[in-house]
Amino acid sequence: MLFTTDWLDEFLTPMTGRNNQYEIYEVMTDSRKNANNALFIPLIGENFDAHTYLEQAVENGAVATIWDKGKPLPEKLDPSIAVYMVEDTLMTLQQIASKYRDQVNPKVIGITGSNGKTTTKDMVASIMKTTFMTHHTQGNFNNHIGLPLTILSMKRETEVLVLEMGMSQAGEIDTLTRIARPDYALITNIGESHIEYLGSREGIAKAKLEIENGLKTDGILLLDGDEPLLSFKHQHANVVTCGFEPGNEHVITSVHISHNKTDFEVDGQSYTIPLPGKHHAKNAALAMSVCGKLGVTQECIQKGLLDLEMTSMRFQLLEGKQDVAIINDAYNASATSMKAAIEVVKQMEGFKKKVLVLGDILELGDYAEELHRSVADAIEPPVDTVYTFGESANWISSELQNKGADIEIEHFTTKSALIEALQPYLNKETLILFKASRGLKFETMVEAIS
Repeated sequence: MLFTTDWLDEFLTPMTGRNNQYEIYEVMTDSRKNANNALFIPLIGENFDAHTYLEQAVENGAVATIWDKGKPLPEKLDPSIAVYMVEDTLMTLQQIASKYRDQVNPKVIGITGSNGKTTTKDMVASIMKTTFMTHHTQGNFNNHIGLPLTILSMKRETEVLVLEMGMSQAGEIDTLTRIARPDYALITNIGESHIEYLGSREGIAKAKLEIENGLKTDGILLLDGDEPLLSFKHQHANVVTCGFEPGNEHVITSVHISHNKTDFEVDGQSYTIPLPGKHHAKNAALAMSVCGKLGVTQECIQKGLLDLEMTSMRFQLLEGKQDVAIINDAYNASATSMKAAIEVVKQMEGFKKKVLVLGDILELGDYAEELHRSVADAIEPPVDTVYTFGESANWISSELQNKGADIEIEHFTTKSALIEALQPYLNKETLILFKASRGLKFETMVEAIS
């Protein structure tokens, strides 16, 4: 059980005439899903209004509903259904989530950043599970709807709640952090994602720092200590920094990358993560630091890192046709994360050929050409081949050609032609990276050679 309708009665106004109390086991926003004693919260989108589907929700297990007071109830609605009339169903979803968070009262860890927040969330959750009853964001449930639904799906026994906080506009992290009220807030880095809407990296940094607005008064902020735009925070008493530079509180050294893992040291202690990449070592350091604050032992930290289960399409190392090695990193992209992924490919050992398949980075606005061309700065041997696809990715190929790079370079206008060009590389001596924004749907090409 999550809560009862009696608990809802304490801060929402129930319609008169209901005498029965219900135990609520689920909160549902999708009327098509089967549920058990659910509270149905109909949301309104640009092209839909879930109020239309209340009767279907009841058929599928809803025993109570939040309802926009400006809309008529279905005439044949079962009178035993608990109904709460409200001004705004979305705001009420967020209100209920915030109150439920307070009632369960777990330690809350909020994670944001331009790149790496999902990987870091997965690391924190994996480590925390070794020691605490832990609940965490699933998939991409990291926005103004997904975050409250994540909170409302945690069990009452939850001790640690790990919440990813995504954004595209200023003010969105502020909303999320005030719902979650984290005890620990973590910013992985400042990149260029959503620069189209925020105007500059300085604007992005300001938006990410909104996570402090909901931080408990005695809460701790953990930062990428190598990021100059966050350096003004370093001297604050509640701030912890992690990075490669010597001035950080937790310093990462002795990084060694192989094709399926990264070995590194933090403060002289050795660790291994089952992910290749120097940037993943920094994500791990941030995760380890926050878990250490909650008393997780070094042994459990290492176990949690080794047991890591990654969210799909984020730096997945796969085996394709004829044993070709594939890195599927096609869930999202920024110029920073694309260059980081390329650096990993360059450092990975045991391959005679290294191929990059790169696509558009979206939501860059006026910065699109500049940032796509900047990706070429990271491309050099041992990369052998660069194939690009999409409208903006052509700037990557163009910049490489302008530089006279000693690399095979080709831009494609169809995925079928690109897949055909990859056929000679399908062997165990080749590594192929797929990297683009989610809108390019690069997973279709990954599937074609898997």
